Amino acid sequence: MKNDRQRLPHLGHEIFLTDGGLETTLIFHRGLELPHFASFPLLDDAKGRAELDAYYEAYLSIARDHGRGFVLDTPTWRANPDWAARLGYDLAALRALNIRSVDYVAGLRDKWQRPATPILLNGIIGPRGDAYQQGRMSAAEAEDYHSHQIGAFAETPVDMLSAMTLNTTEEAIGIVRAAKAAGLPVVISFTVETDGLLAGGMSLREAIEITDGMTANGPAYYMVNCAHPVHFHQSLAGEGGWLERIGGVRANASSKSHAELDEATELDIGDPQELGLHYRSLRARYPSMRVLGGCCGTDHRHLAAICEACMPRAAAE
Repeated sequence: MKNDRQRLPHLGHEIFLTDGGLETTLIFHRGLELPHFASFPLLDDAKGRAELDAYYEAYLSIARDHGRGFVLDTPTWRANPDWAARLGYDLAALRALNIRSVDYVAGLRDKWQRPATPILLNGIIGPRGDAYQQGRMSAAEAEDYHSHQIGAFAETPVDMLSAMTLNTTEEAIGIVRAAKAAGLPVVISFTVETDGLLAGGMSLREAIEITDGMTANGPAYYMVNCAHPVHFHQSLAGEGGWLERIGGVRANASSKSHAELDEATELDIGDPQELGLHYRSLRARYPSMRVLGGCCGTDHRHLAAICEACMPRAAAE
C-alpha cells in the first residue's frame, strides 16, 4: 500500500479533521473497561474492532459530508513498552500490534476515502509516563525508548506519526530524532495546564523553540491537545515564527483542570457549540491551524459543532 505523504496538512492549505476523545468515549459512552486507559487491546478481538469501527466511522462520515480530509489515528496512544507490559504484551507482541494497528486503519481508509476526502494514516505515540506529570527522561533515553514503537510503524505504509500529550521537550526531542532516523514525518503535540504552561512550567513558545532548535526544525508541525482553549489561548499571544509552527488543535471538552478530570466519575462534555466558537476564533487568529479535532470528553457531536463554526455546510458545499 502506498503512503500519501505529499498531502500532509502543513504542506497545503486544506483543513483536515480528526477524531475526538477515543478512550473517554469508549469508557463513558460505550461502557467499556479500558485498563490503564489503553484502547489498543481492542484490536485483538472482533467485538473490540466493532467498537472501534463505530467510533471512527462517526467521524469519517462528518469528514465525508463536509468534503474534508481526515487524519486517521491508530488506537495506539498507550502502545509503548512500559504501558503494554502492564497489560501482558511482551515486545514482540507489542511490535506486531503496532503494525496491525496500521493495517486496521488502512482498512477504514479503503472503505471511506473519496477524492474530496483524502485520508492520512497517522501512527499515534503517547508519553512514556503519565501525560499530566512532568517526565524525567533525557532526550537520548526518549529516543531509545520510543524507537521500538516508531520502528514498528516504519514497517508499515503509515503516512505520518503524531506524539500526543507530551509535557517535556526532552521526550519530544527524542521522539523527533527517532522518527527522523526511521524516515517518518512526525507531529509533536504538547499539553498544558490551566495556566497555559507545560507541567514543568515551560511556555508553549519555549517548548516549540527548544524542540525546533535541538532537532533542526524536525517536527512537521506542532499541535496542542488535552487542554481547553481557555487554558492556552493567552499562551498564543504575541508574534513570531513559532506560532506558524502550530498546525492544529485537539482540545478537551471540559475547562476543568487535569487534576479535576482525573478525579471525575462522570464525563463533562462541556458545550459543543461553545467549543466550536473557540475553534473559529483560533482559526481566525492562526490560519496555520489546519488540523481540527478533539481530545478528552469530546465526541462526534463536538467535531460536528467545530465544522459548523469553522466551515458551515454551505461553504463546504
